[in-house]
Amino acid sequence: MEKSCPPLRIGSHVMATNDDYCGMIGNSPQMLELFDLIACVAEEGSSTVLIQGESGTGKELIARAVHDNSPRRTGHFVPVNCAAIPDELLESELFGYVKGAFTGAMQSKIGRIQHADGGTLFLDEIGDMKSTLQAKLLRVLQEREVEQVGGVRPTKVDVRVIAATHQNLDHLVASGRFREDLYYRLAVIPIIAPPLRERRSDITLLIERFIDRFTRRKTDRRTMLDPQALQSLMAFDWPGNVRELENLIQRLVILHRGKRISMKELPEKYRCEHVVANGADAGCAGPGGEISTVAAHPQSTAPGIQWGDEGIDFNMLISDFEDRLILEAISRSGGNKKEAARLLNLKRTTLIEKIKKKNLPV
Repeated sequence: MEKSCPPLRIGSHVMATNDDYCGMIGNSPQMLELFDLIACVAEEGSSTVLIQGESGTGKELIARAVHDNSPRRTGHFVPVNCAAIPDELLESELFGYVKGAFTGAMQSKIGRIQHADGGTLFLDEIGDMKSTLQAKLLRVLQEREVEQVGGVRPTKVDVRVIAATHQNLDHLVASGRFREDLYYRLAVIPIIAPPLRERRSDITLLIERFIDRFTRRKTDRRTMLDPQALQSLMAFDWPGNVRELENLIQRLVILHRGKRISMKELPEKYRCEHVVANGADAGCAGPGGEISTVAAHPQSTAPGIQWGDEGIDFNMLISDFEDRLILEAISRSGGNKKEAARLLNLKRTTLIEKIKKKNLPV
């Protein structure tokens, strides 16, 4: 039996605690909205889902979260990477085959679609699927039945299909490389996985969690980043998204275990010295040379914060600052929570949940 995620209520939906929802880490408005959408989709339980987003944004984690919180959680979650399996094998992997269907088919074998019966089939990198297979998959979605390679008798299946891709399917449809009818069948419920550069407020939280994850022994001193190194990572554009950040933190923890990491310990591509020297408005050049501006601030713009040898309690300071922002917005709006949410660019349900969770005097 699949485990569901721990509960946290946002609006009318049950979510997760501690900024971690089914392995997805974040408390930015983008991630809270994503978590809320996942809860809605999971509860419905049958419609097809299309997850789009750049590499490293956690598309499979989203798919697993939908499955683990749905009525199908007791069934199998069956992932298939359409780009990793050769075209000549993908059909038999998906649909299965009967004995004698081709040379080497010594016995019948069910495919992954049938294995997912009662559960969820996750088709990753669906944009790489060849057109003949797209047509067969369309029949599965339309008729809810599957026919094995070499077989003549279709078998009924009850399976939810979740597809994902980093490619732009609209462009693939326009160029004739992806069937338009299949695209609309898959995109009943579209989900966009936000890139890390669009939720920079989550970067420090992710770094903290990854450091905890890779500090394996309880006796080890905790690896830390000094303010300049942290600001530099906040400024970087992260083309590889969360996966790239996770790999970097793992490398830093292994190579500098228990030490305080400064700018010079960062790999050269992550050193945004001019951001640290000139402030956030300078931006940081990404891999292609483009400049991106960030919301990070140099140490000198944080009055009242005392930096000791062991650093600061980041989560406490951020929580306190968040409290003050919410209270100020409530005051400016005359106690109107809908207007306060607008001022903060939050959903009203998200603001109310934060107020309840923090037990704010409003």
